[in-house]
Amino acid sequence: MAEQRSWLPVSLFFTKVLFLEAAKILTIGAMGVSHYRLMNRVSLLLQDHGHNVTCLLYEKMSTPDLKKENMSYEIITWSLPEDQEKEFDNRFSLLVEELFIDRFNHHTLIKIYKYFADVCSLILSREDIIYYLKNKNFDLVFLDATESCFFLIAEKLEKPFVAFLPVQFSFLDFGLPSPLSYVPVYGSRLTDQMDFWGRVKNFLMFFDFSLKQRQIFSQYDATIQEHFAEGSRPVLSDLLLKAELWFVNSDFAFEFARPLLPNTVYVGGLMDKPARPIPQYLEDFITTFGDSGFVLVSLGSVASLYQTKELIKEMNSAFARLPQGVLWTCKDDQWPEDVRMASNVKIMDWLPQVDLLAHPNIRLFVTHGGMNSIMEAIQHGVPMVGIPFFADQPENMVLIEAKKIGVSVHVDTLKAETFAFTLKEVIEDKRYKSAAMTAKAIRRSHPLTPSQRLVGWIDHILQTGGGAHLKPHGFQQPWHVQHLLDVLLFLLGLTLATLWLLKKVLGLLLRPLCVAKEKKA
Repeated sequence: MAEQRSWLPVSLFFTKVLFLEAAKILTIGAMGVSHYRLMNRVSLLLQDHGHNVTCLLYEKMSTPDLKKENMSYEIITWSLPEDQEKEFDNRFSLLVEELFIDRFNHHTLIKIYKYFADVCSLILSREDIIYYLKNKNFDLVFLDATESCFFLIAEKLEKPFVAFLPVQFSFLDFGLPSPLSYVPVYGSRLTDQMDFWGRVKNFLMFFDFSLKQRQIFSQYDATIQEHFAEGSRPVLSDLLLKAELWFVNSDFAFEFARPLLPNTVYVGGLMDKPARPIPQYLEDFITTFGDSGFVLVSLGSVASLYQTKELIKEMNSAFARLPQGVLWTCKDDQWPEDVRMASNVKIMDWLPQVDLLAHPNIRLFVTHGGMNSIMEAIQHGVPMVGIPFFADQPENMVLIEAKKIGVSVHVDTLKAETFAFTLKEVIEDKRYKSAAMTAKAIRRSHPLTPSQRLVGWIDHILQTGGGAHLKPHGFQQPWHVQHLLDVLLFLLGLTLATLWLLKKVLGLLLRPLCVAKEKKA
């Protein structure tokens, strides 16, 4: 009888799961190829799991892949007004160029977020789309957290939402406990092992980061005032705390260990898929180099567009010094006419990255340091040399170096001789391969896959009516209460009052003695 009772809760749980009604879920994808691919993957997972998914996408971003795939979920595309499309496109192109020229300039980032805020205003002005989405009566919104506008869309629809962060934790402050003694602030380029001066830098960078995040959020003030009635205008920083769940596109094999809240879930590796045999012409090229193997070079969809003639020349010269073959994602029209391609280099518009990373003859992955590429390299235990360009890429490579999985090279100082030396070092020093294989073991040893964790937690909050039970009460407290400033002020006042009282009491006690001394004198 006891044995039957022990199985009762389990059977009830599986009964609930089996008869869980399909939920209506809206996913919102950001303007970026890697972001779109991730949101497409999420949408497919939720649709295949039995939910009814609708995805809101920027028309220009969704078109290429829509032609290649049969989507099983509904897609709603939005576009810029015809009379403003060219102006906004030109404005964005100039901003991207400026970002590449001066990658870490905060003023450029502010201008980019101002652009996104203006685009956000155009989306919220589309009454036809907003009306259609409201009438769909979604149970949940699943949004890309890198675009603040999507929080405002969820608020406009008055629906609970789940936030997905495609980059590492430190990119946004969404309420996680972050002890500054071992949790690096975004932009600090520090590891979790800080000396005294590192902790000083991290402490000061925290205030700098907080100020910058406030400046970024302030770019949306005009949009909020325009599209939300007075008295019900949201505060962006508060909306981050309102998310039922936070899914983070990272993994324990990559991130430093740090405190997490119950509503924060790692799902790094969502893009994992079984490796397939590579095309024969690629296999023939790899076979040519025998046991030396090959190097895969892919600098991402955006960075690849800005491979300068000088960068290509220096990289090509470095690759020529390697015994390995080099497969390089680079378009023919980008290759400088006066640069003779090294005999061991093969360039292509597109390469099957996952299949090549899984190939037994791969020796090294040269990457821009994007999160998806890093997760795929870790999945297959491949050491890396990173050439980060902008955004989260330099921070990602700090973690890769700290984990001894690879080395980072600054794009502005990349020269053939030193670059070739770095490539050979990472290929030949077995410690890098060993660290990569350790990361692979950590990555693959989870009891659940990233996909299972994502759909499982979505089901959990749908069954329980939200994630309130996963969030600390501190999210509802004023900042001065949350940081115990009222308690500190009270204790300081109490201490000062006690000292004042002791002074008065001692004064009263010592007065007779002083009077007696005066009389004797």
